[in-house]
Amino acid sequence: MKSLYLLSPLLLLASLATFAQSSPVANPVASAAQSVAPQGPDPDAFYHLGPDSLPQDGVPKGEIRGPFTLPSKAYPGTQHTYWVYVPAQYDPAVAASLMIYNDGQAFMNPDGDMRAQNVMDNLIFRRELPVMIGVFINPGRRPDQPEPDAKEWGDKTTNRPTEYNALDDKYAAVIVDELLPALSKDYNIAKDPEWRGIGGSSSGAIAAFTVAWQRPNDFRKVLSNVGSFVDLRGGNAYPDIIAKSDKKPIRVFLCDGRNDNRGQRPGEEYNQARDWFYQNVRMMQTLTAKGYDLNYAWGMNKHGQKMGGAVLPDMMRWLWRDHEFSSDPKDSGERSFNLPKSAAKP
Repeated sequence: MKSLYLLSPLLLLASLATFAQSSPVANPVASAAQSVAPQGPDPDAFYHLGPDSLPQDGVPKGEIRGPFTLPSKAYPGTQHTYWVYVPAQYDPAVAASLMIYNDGQAFMNPDGDMRAQNVMDNLIFRRELPVMIGVFINPGRRPDQPEPDAKEWGDKTTNRPTEYNALDDKYAAVIVDELLPALSKDYNIAKDPEWRGIGGSSSGAIAAFTVAWQRPNDFRKVLSNVGSFVDLRGGNAYPDIIAKSDKKPIRVFLCDGRNDNRGQRPGEEYNQARDWFYQNVRMMQTLTAKGYDLNYAWGMNKHGQKMGGAVLPDMMRWLWRDHEFSSDPKDSGERSFNLPKSAAKP
């Protein structure tokens, strides 16, 4: 008998984060005085990667292939570099789920804060995620521009601000009309949009939301860490856009921190439209009011991936919680770890 995977309530850093699925918190009250960070220890120092984000003995390791270069028609003169994660359990005869990570270099960095390839290795092995192809894609750049890296994500050196922060359909065209056909030549990717997700951090997060918003018939799962739903290129308009639009079949997980960029630079007045946490809470409230399938986690973190990395395994579990599984007690395969076909016992 087949049924759906239902996740029990998650306990995410209980002393540091608010983690909820439905009820919105009170409206945030933002002021210039409140935007100044309190004195004390570094909030990010209290977030650490858990075992699900680290290589584990006995867990089959997927392969990261690439880098590959994708010329762009949506942004003429630019190209996107990407890498493909292929889990050890991938079977070309069976359609695989798909997860795309914007700012790919940051999500796949083996010494970074996310290490998404380890998360997928561990959770696929334990059947907490479906078998999925992962794609780590960097923002577009001209051939003469440097590849983004851990020190410079590309805001000053690539097309990242234009691609990621704009609310138009052009970056969605990169993912759907350019990247997906390239992937489909080499991999059996599920065509059902419920089996496809996209995520990112900061500007990469709002870009992920925009892809699903613009193309819900292609992507329906969004992972957002410290999302830039602020007035860089009008991203703070999203709550109003969502409120006025018909509900779309999108599932969203928002993660942000009280010490994210709070809308006040030294010597400047407080700007609510540039308050990351305030605008993420607005997103949560609007999505909740419209009845979206939403989860969120509010922590103490600054702008970055420290908390996002710590909770990434739980974000992925929640987003993919309804992948199929068997509840038949006689199904010995289902009760065994998910091994590569060549290693599985008959």
